[in-house]
Amino acid sequence: MIRVKVLLFASLAERAGVREIGLRLPLESVAGDVWDAVVERYPELADARPTTTISVNLEYAEPGRVLADGDELALIPPVSGG
Repeated sequence: MIRVKVLLFASLAERAGVREIGLRLPLESVAGDVWDAVVERYPELADARPTTTISVNLEYAEPGRVLADGDELALIPPVSGG
C-alpha cells in the first residue's frame, strides 16, 4: 500500500466540503485511480472528472502516471476569470 495526499481546489473543495484527503492505495496505482477513490467518498464530484486537471508533486500529470508513497496530488477544476 502507498499513502498519498489529495488536494481539492476551488469548486471541488466547495462541493466536497474538504480541501485535503488522505488516501491509501494499492502499489502500482496511477493518478487516474485517485479519481475513483475520491468519487467513492464524494460521489457529488463524479461529473467534474472530464474537465479536471491532475497534478502530482506540483507537475501536471497524465492519468496513467504511476504513483509513489508520499506523493501529493491536486485536482484542479477549470477556472474562469477576467
